[in-house]
Amino acid sequence: MKKILALMLALCMVLTLAACGSSSDAGDAAQDTAESTPAGDETAAGDAASDVYTVGICQLVQHDALDAATQGFKDALVEALGEDKVVFNEQNAQNDSNTCSTIISSFVTEGVDLILANATPALQAAQAGTDTIPVLGTSVTEYGVALGLDGFDGLVGTNISGTSDLAPLDQQAAMLQQLFPDAENVGLLYCSSEANSQYQVDTVKGYLEEMGYTCELYAFSDSNDLSSVCTSAAANSDVIYVPTDNTVASNTEIINNICLPAEVPVIAGEEGICAGCGVATLSISYYDLGVATGNMAVKILTGEANVSEMPIEYAPQFTKKYNPANCEALGVAVPDDFEAIG
Repeated sequence: MKKILALMLALCMVLTLAACGSSSDAGDAAQDTAESTPAGDETAAGDAASDVYTVGICQLVQHDALDAATQGFKDALVEALGEDKVVFNEQNAQNDSNTCSTIISSFVTEGVDLILANATPALQAAQAGTDTIPVLGTSVTEYGVALGLDGFDGLVGTNISGTSDLAPLDQQAAMLQQLFPDAENVGLLYCSSEANSQYQVDTVKGYLEEMGYTCELYAFSDSNDLSSVCTSAAANSDVIYVPTDNTVASNTEIINNICLPAEVPVIAGEEGICAGCGVATLSISYYDLGVATGNMAVKILTGEANVSEMPIEYAPQFTKKYNPANCEALGVAVPDDFEAIG
């Protein structure tokens, strides 16, 4: 009996030692595997998750130009990254600067990977809302004016960059002169709450006065007083100029219903405004501008570029276009180098 018990005890000890050895070998193998895996490597599921980017889009207001820029931006990202690799949180501020700030705050809380600020008030809200999340502006005319930067040289140098919709203002003034050489009084109609609109009309006014025109600024604060200010401008002007102004773009019908019966032609800063109330414009493609902004975003998200080192990009080409219906109604003769707005 003693011999049998001793044999059983010896067998148990052998089995226990074998089990400990197996456990130790497994742990060593796991440790070896962990040490051989480079820092930052993840499972396939983890890699897939890290490659899905969340992009917040704050658009000031809905109208043709801004809509086109947003669509071009989204299309460029989807084409480059894949539809399943980018998630858009798209918000519209309904032309309210305070709402822009609220939207940007929600993006910061959410921790989005990048913010698109479509129009100047959206960009200003993003500037105030974050200094860490990359921000790209679009449909912004002059970044130095929008961001309060003295001596702006084309590079913001912070977490902000983007694209500008600024058409050559000297060429816009020259286009007005080409179409209306005999006009004397030019009214410049714009929203005073949009800093870039103020910049445009001030600049164009200087060019027009050098050409011999008498110019008068007609500023309205919002859509509520647009009708009365526009009526005054139409009564005292031979031609009216409106810049790339978001409030104007959202209310072209008001302007058209005043200026067309008064037989006062409107030169517009962009195609959407011209289609609604103008006779001619020197304009860009806002869709292409959005695509350019989207291409910048791809480089930032994939680590190819640092937003602080990316200068502002500008539209590559500008096209003279005219509104056939308004030109016919007002008897405006359009030269051959103008394209009809379809």
